[in-house]
Order: sequence, then C-alpha cells, then structure tokens
Amino acid sequence: MLFTFYLFNFLLRIWVDLANSPHVPFFERLIEEFEKRGHATEVTAREFAQTVELAESANLNPVVLGAHGGGELHGKAENLIGRARELRRWARGRGFDLAVSHNSYAQIVAARTLGIKTVTLMDYEHQPANHLAFRLASRVVVPRCFPENALRRFGARKGKVRRYDGIKEDVYLADFKPDLNFAESLHAMFGVGAGEVLIVARPPARDALYHRFDNELFDELIEKISEHVNAKILILARTHAQREALAVRHRAKNVVLPRAALDGANLIAAADLVISAGGTMNREAAALGTPAWTIFAGRAAAIDRQLAREGLLRFISAREDFGGLSIEKKPQAAGRRALGVRAQVAELILE
Repeated sequence: MLFTFYLFNFLLRIWVDLANSPHVPFFERLIEEFEKRGHATEVTAREFAQTVELAESANLNPVVLGAHGGGELHGKAENLIGRARELRRWARGRGFDLAVSHNSYAQIVAARTLGIKTVTLMDYEHQPANHLAFRLASRVVVPRCFPENALRRFGARKGKVRRYDGIKEDVYLADFKPDLNFAESLHAMFGVGAGEVLIVARPPARDALYHRFDNELFDELIEKISEHVNAKILILARTHAQREALAVRHRAKNVVLPRAALDGANLIAAADLVISAGGTMNREAAALGTPAWTIFAGRAAAIDRQLAREGLLRFISAREDFGGLSIEKKPQAAGRRALGVRAQVAELILE
C-alpha cells in the first residue's frame, strides 16, 4: 500500500526530446497525458526536417539543440556525440527524473551519463541503431507485434521491455476530428479542386541510417501517376535539398512541392490516397482510414505487415505493382479509432 501511494503521489520532471518531425504529434498528446497527471515536462528538439517548426506550432516551446548529421555514417556518429554533449550540458542540474524519446540516440546517451532514467519507444525492428538505444535505455516500449527476436538481438532484456496494443499513430489520431475548412485552404494554397483526386506522397528518407539504398521506384511512380489529369499530387519533401531535387525532376503541372510544413493529420484525412517511401505517414493513413500504399524499399516492419493483413496498407515492391493502383476518390473513411492506446502508452512510460 505504501509503495502504491508513493507512485501515485510522486510528480516527475520529464524531459522529452524530438529528433524528427513525426515525433511532434506523438509526444504532443503524450505530454498532455503526463501533465494531466500532474507531471512537469520540458522539450528539446533537433533542427531537422520540420521538427522545430511543427513543435513551435504545437506550442511545445522546444529548446533547439543540434541538427542533422547528414547522410554519411561518420557524420552521423560525430553529430550524435556532439549533440549528446550539448544535451548533457543543457540537462545537467535541471532535476529531471525521466528522459523520454522515440529513439533519440543523443538524448539516451546524454541522459545515461547524467544518471537520468530513460524510456525509448520504437516501432521499426530493422533500425541498426536500436543496438545503441535498446542497450542504454532503462525501458523499451514497443508495439505488441514487435518481434521478440529483434529485441533480444538489439540487447533489450526482457525485464526492461513493455508492449502496447495498436500502433503509435493511434496515440494522436484515434480521436482526431478533421477541420471541415481544410479543403478550402488546400484550394487556396495549391489549387486542389473538389473533384480532383488528392494524392499525398512522401519520398524516401535517403539520409536515414535505416535507408542506405536507392529507391528509383518512387520517382517512376510519381511520373506515372502525374499523367492522370484529374489528380493533384502533393509531395512532402523531408529536407530543403530533397525538395529542390524533386522539383527539378517532377515538373508536371499537377505536382506540387509545399515549402512549409502542413497540418499532417488534416492533410491525410483530406487525401484520397497516400503513397510513402517511409513508415509513419502510411500508418497515419491507416489510422484515419485513408487508402495507403507503401513503396518503402527496405525490409518491411512487422507493424506494416500487420496493417496489410488487416487490409489497411498495400505494398509496391516492383513496377508491375503500379497497375494495381487506383487513382480515384476514396470512399467514406473509417479510421481505427483505437481510443485506449494513448493512456496505455503513457502508463507504460510512467510506471
């Protein structure tokens, strides 16, 4: 009884680090859960993709420390060490009880050297740097379908692993309600007509450690679907350099490359089709009931295979698969509505 009383009355100072743009909506809702329980949070963010821009738009007030290390392995290693040093200097003396991230390697290293307990969340079992994160973290939180052998291979002892139901995108999209005026803003910004098929595409994360290969299928598919005169294709580039390169290659009038970060959830809810060479956007589409095709060229995640079995995601692995792609207005969306996942994940972090 005394131990239970202590747990429920000990308020934590929690440090959340945002290392990539998909982490922003995920932790925005988890921070709400933490603060609803009385815990205090502070947020750091890495200057990469639209992470800082999105975090500021969400009023997370991030302290910006570090940037991306580029595509070369030695640059990534130097960046990790340098950012870990910056984070350590910033966090020292701030009285944090817990450091939380979605595999922010620099935060995990910094927190470990300061003696701060760390929780990392992850949903992709083929990420090589899981070796570092899973070994150093105090706790590893993964989806129910995350393979047990991958946890063992990356050094996550059974006692430190916790599993949750559903997918991480359920945390922030299960109760999502679309903005009914968003379609008007798309028309104003990009000329998306009510009768057009809106396709949202995400190119490969070519500088990521888990993506050490080319993916020419993505560019070929964009060229093919741009031939549909009734389609409008919004390509969400990951970096400014990638956007400029894509703009040179894809010059069709119905291909648009937005310069600023957009409201991702509303955009996916408004889309008729999502095509991504990554993971998060496809899973967001699955959570919201928007048809999704993955053109990721790496090894498929167990969570994606599960969504495919549920009929929520389809795979494009060769040019022959292009023929199965339907460019049409989507039927009435029916999202997953997995309302209990957010509270479950928060409890696994805080327990």
